[in-house]
Amino acid sequence: MDRTVSVFQLKMEDGATFFLLSSLLLFTSGASGDDNATCVRPILDANIELVSDQRHFSPGVAIALSCKQGYTPVSGPRRIVCTIDGMWTKTRYMCIPKRCPYPDPPSNGELHYEDTVYLSTINYTCNEGYTLDGSSTAVCQANGTWSTPAPECKAVSCGLAPIPQFGMIIYDKMVRGNQTYFGIGGTYRCLPPLALFGNPRAECTINGTWAETPECRVVTCPPPENIEKGYMSNEDRRDFDFRESVKYGCEGDYVLEGNMEIVCQQNGNWSEMPSCKAPCPVGIQGVKIQYRGEKMWIADLKTKAILHKEILSVYCKDTVRNCSYAVPVQCLDGGLRLPECFEEPSVIGYNSNSTSLHSELQQC
Repeated sequence: MDRTVSVFQLKMEDGATFFLLSSLLLFTSGASGDDNATCVRPILDANIELVSDQRHFSPGVAIALSCKQGYTPVSGPRRIVCTIDGMWTKTRYMCIPKRCPYPDPPSNGELHYEDTVYLSTINYTCNEGYTLDGSSTAVCQANGTWSTPAPECKAVSCGLAPIPQFGMIIYDKMVRGNQTYFGIGGTYRCLPPLALFGNPRAECTINGTWAETPECRVVTCPPPENIEKGYMSNEDRRDFDFRESVKYGCEGDYVLEGNMEIVCQQNGNWSEMPSCKAPCPVGIQGVKIQYRGEKMWIADLKTKAILHKEILSVYCKDTVRNCSYAVPVQCLDGGLRLPECFEEPSVIGYNSNSTSLHSELQQC
């Protein structure tokens, strides 16, 4: 009470001095009170947001923390308070990005991604021969779901294969309806006796089309000729259709070499014709031979000849060791070439001492 009066009296006596003092007191009080008691706007993690745009807060003021869109809170507390010393209370409040469910790859396709958290992206691709039905990308949204449903990979469709005139196609798999799909193949055939010209195999391609269609054409071969020492199953002097055949055989002891049947081919020619090969007369006497696994006198060889490509063995002598060994020789189209080591005995030597024959010596 006394101080108030004295101040007032001071004012009456020296008003200018009072006003200067009064202004100084007000400034000092305001500066010291505001600086020590207010909290500046807190520095928070980038994913945490404040509703207020205020930059200074009085002691006792509480701020509620929240997460930005696409993020979810963990730990706490979710509120901080400005203390009287101008500091905010401590918190472990954090915001982590929301996670979308792990996607499944599409059937016949693949997906590529680095993570499944908010704003992550998935890229979808399809295997060769399949096209993407749906979006090729998806983004993880703020609500924890993908922006688009997973696409499908659908097989490329070709329709039914084109059929050549007088032809057909046999598919590798069962085909239902009027659609075929990438990878399905088939084999073309022509109605007999027409011949197929072009690729007999076809497949539904990646661009949704079939390969070039082959053609069915008439093909004939001239009447075939007979072979020497042989006969044929059909001696008609006419043109033969594609894939018609004629069979051959040989007379007597002649042997057929090659295929016994020739076929009219796509190029209008016959397949390779066989031939008849002659037997080989065995013109040696007075010795033993090996023939068909049996050791026998040459005189016991009933036909006095062996057939083409048959083998008999004659005996030669090793003069150093005084022993014998068998040497095989083969009949080739009437020719039988004996080895140089073979010695045909004289009739006198054979009759007088058959034990001296090379075949009767000890085997080497």
